[in-house]
Amino acid sequence: MVRCFLIHTVCPVSALGPGDSRVLYCRLFGPDEAVWTERDLNPEERRVLQREQVSVVARQVRSAVSLSREASGRLLVEAVPGEEALALQEADSGVVRLRATEPFSEEMSALWLSVQSLGFTLVCEPHENLLLAEGTLRNLTKHCLEHLHMLGQGSEVLLRSNRIDALLSRLLPHGQLLFLNHRFAHSLEKEVAAYMAK
Repeated sequence: MVRCFLIHTVCPVSALGPGDSRVLYCRLFGPDEAVWTERDLNPEERRVLQREQVSVVARQVRSAVSLSREASGRLLVEAVPGEEALALQEADSGVVRLRATEPFSEEMSALWLSVQSLGFTLVCEPHENLLLAEGTLRNLTKHCLEHLHMLGQGSEVLLRSNRIDALLSRLLPHGQLLFLNHRFAHSLEKEVAAYMAK
């Protein structure tokens, strides 16, 4: 099962410190009690704890992205709107193992895909099929980039969260990865495209 999906920054933003990452979107799956370590908190304290724990994941992924980019030696070229498919092909990807208590109560895997200054991350349970999770992450990222134009200047991810929620409900229902045959994947693509065109 997927525990959460994040969209966050992976490059320095003028308002952030050198090691910080801003979480732009987060969706949690599963009951809170199974995901978060502290159970006897009031709702406000739980929300603050969840925000801190998600920020830890974003910082760890940002660090992995920085190391990957430094090791590859490739220059980061900004894509213009309309070149989302090319930007996705050139995206860096990887997996970060999150040890127990960093930040979850049990060990997790964080699959990430960085497209320019944005990071897309799926946090999965350790027994999850990582190839299936990577395919789902690439599919989610493709739809976010193409339909929500997230690479353009002034992209308002926060204002489009309802569309991202709709994508997740179709491509990752209740945090469950879907095995898709070609016909079902094609019909799902049509359904998502029709919804996003509204």
